[in-house]
Amino acid sequence: MSTYASNDEVWSVLGDPTRRAIIEHLAAQPLAVVDLAARMPVSRPAVSQHLKVLKDTGLVREEVVGRRHVYRLDPVAISALRDQLDTFWNRTLAGYEAAVEQHREDRP
Repeated sequence: MSTYASNDEVWSVLGDPTRRAIIEHLAAQPLAVVDLAARMPVSRPAVSQHLKVLKDTGLVREEVVGRRHVYRLDPVAISALRDQLDTFWNRTLAGYEAAVEQHREDRP
């Protein structure tokens, strides 16, 4: 995922609803802090703090454009999250399928 954070840390970071909302906004388009803050129910300094956490875990990248700090999702990190979810979901479905088959075999 990232050289900065373990998978557990990344999922823990995403446990915060404000950070998930920031990720959702950034999934639509890159945004400056001021633009993100205008869309959030928290203060601009709070958005900046959440962005720092997201940046430290490698989920977002920061680009300085003039005086603005523009944030965007890191596609490699987001792809790694998706791979983890796909792996989890595929294992879960396979386990469910095996349980259903076992139940069918056990029935008289």
